Amino acid sequence: MHILLIHQAFAALDEPGGTRHHELARFLVSRGHKVTVIASPVSYLTGTAPPSPPPSPAEIGGDKLTILRAYTYQALHKSFVHRVFAFFSFMVSSFFTGLSVKNVDVVWGTSPPIFQGVTAWLLARLKGAKFLFEVRDLWPDFAIAVGVLKSPTLIKLSLWLEKFLYRRADRMMVNSPGYVAHVTGRGARSVELIPNGADPGMFNPLDNGHPFRQKNILKNKFVVLYAGAHGISNDLTVALDAAKLLEKEEKIQFVFLGDGKEKANLQARAAQMGLQNVTFLPPVPKTEMAFALAGADACLAILMPLDEYKTTYPNKVFDYMAAGRPVLLAIDGVIREVVEAAGCGLFAQPGDPAALAEAVARLAADRDESLRMGLAGRTYLEANFSREALAEKLEELLNSLGKPRP
Repeated sequence: MHILLIHQAFAALDEPGGTRHHELARFLVSRGHKVTVIASPVSYLTGTAPPSPPPSPAEIGGDKLTILRAYTYQALHKSFVHRVFAFFSFMVSSFFTGLSVKNVDVVWGTSPPIFQGVTAWLLARLKGAKFLFEVRDLWPDFAIAVGVLKSPTLIKLSLWLEKFLYRRADRMMVNSPGYVAHVTGRGARSVELIPNGADPGMFNPLDNGHPFRQKNILKNKFVVLYAGAHGISNDLTVALDAAKLLEKEEKIQFVFLGDGKEKANLQARAAQMGLQNVTFLPPVPKTEMAFALAGADACLAILMPLDEYKTTYPNKVFDYMAAGRPVLLAIDGVIREVVEAAGCGLFAQPGDPAALAEAVARLAADRDESLRMGLAGRTYLEANFSREALAEKLEELLNSLGKPRP
């Protein structure tokens, strides 16, 4: 079967960002399928293009995994207007790039950004292929809740587009159980849950992370690591406020690893607050994430205190579990259910710096309990959220869409 994936934010394992789709594509190729990915050359995490040309298809996966880069306006993090230009530029350029891809059985679109779903739907119809549409977060609902999308006209058009794509997809796929009712309520006919997860083989829970600690001057520290995007939704000002409350605890160090639109503002605020217990580090590719997580004693997952975010399964939580590190969770809802079922972390009320500081202090005071929680998370992930098992489920879904071309 030949699968064409339209994914502006696609990141390979040697690039910073979420690698769910690269890992799934590699699995499909290993099972004999052909996968072509149309992606942006501009990093969705950093908003910049790499200084050197992207890897060639041969370097990434040979002739069965091809990655094509379509032009994207390079100003992703400047403002909302620039961001929209970036989305629309990729929507158009990826369509023309996709026209040259032959003998496609399934066109796989993924949102956000939702506009690339239009490309996937149109290419599927032109090529006589099935249209699989994946929802990775509830856009535009999340954008409206955060306050990024305010124009009544744009909101109305966005909601119309969302329903248009849901109703025209041959199959829908979501990565969180919290999304199922939403997409079916807006017209999706057949919905499959293939949740976020992680590859346990990428992480060693027994690694003490000495090289990472030594490199970043973290020896003898209780390291609270946040790894991921530094955006408005991530609410990292709450983590800074928690760090302020704990600044007299000299052994506790907060480490923010990643990039995003708000990173410069967060760094400026930390300097203004005089925080010596906060370290900012640049993003790393997935191939180096195990090295970073091994250097943590606890890992932070945090989002703004919005009801909409109670529906999400943040990918970073599963990486934390695979690495065998206890989760400090400042997100309520379905992901809290996972962490509590696994017994792998502590919940802190979202938006509450004092609650987060208390949870950090509790873990720092009981290293044995922290270790037990981390290993419990690893065991639970292996049993319930292993990337390979989820990839097998994806292959079953793709096969159910129709037989491959002769």
